[in-house]
Amino acid sequence: MRMRALPVGARALLIELADGVETGALHAELLRRRAAGALPAIGEIVPAARTVLLDGVDDPGRLAREIGAWEVPPLRARMEAVIEIPVRYDGPDLAEVAALWQMTEAEAAAVHSAADFRVAFCGFAPGFGYLTGLPERCAVPRRATPRASVPAGSVGMAGPYTGIYPRSSPGGWQLIGTTALELWDPAREPAALLSPGTRIRFVPEGR
Repeated sequence: MRMRALPVGARALLIELADGVETGALHAELLRRRAAGALPAIGEIVPAARTVLLDGVDDPGRLAREIGAWEVPPLRARMEAVIEIPVRYDGPDLAEVAALWQMTEAEAAAVHSAADFRVAFCGFAPGFGYLTGLPERCAVPRRATPRASVPAGSVGMAGPYTGIYPRSSPGGWQLIGTTALELWDPAREPAALLSPGTRIRFVPEGR
């Protein structure tokens, strides 16, 4: 695994990687080592599409050298619990996605719900997770014209990612379904249901 470590201020380190697969593997290894007490004190570990930010680090240079010498194992399904998300595959763009995949709507829903998803990183809005798990051939383009308002609970796809809109907002993703599950609840601890590294499975409901 090739990576580039960049200092960010006096107490943070940004690790750049080749792609999302390597980023996920490094993020998982960082969490594993921190849980085992094999990392120096780190305030936050924040993954993105191709980077991992380590904030609150006492000696970023030393940590960069340590991480550069690691043998990071490939990301693989682990034994942690899976969050099941009930979904109705009734989105207005399901037919378009099915056509891109050259299959029926029912077959597209079956392909999507059979995947073992993982939250690669979070962003865009509180509670929004970028989920990976579908094969590369299932990537879909964003809509040419974004919608001014996407209902909360909409399950969408864009590029290699699946995501769930935690609240009503503008959006340009292809909408394939809906869920009633609360993704963001300030009264809950933690408020976000999804966090980086969480495993997700979509469970189809009747259409």
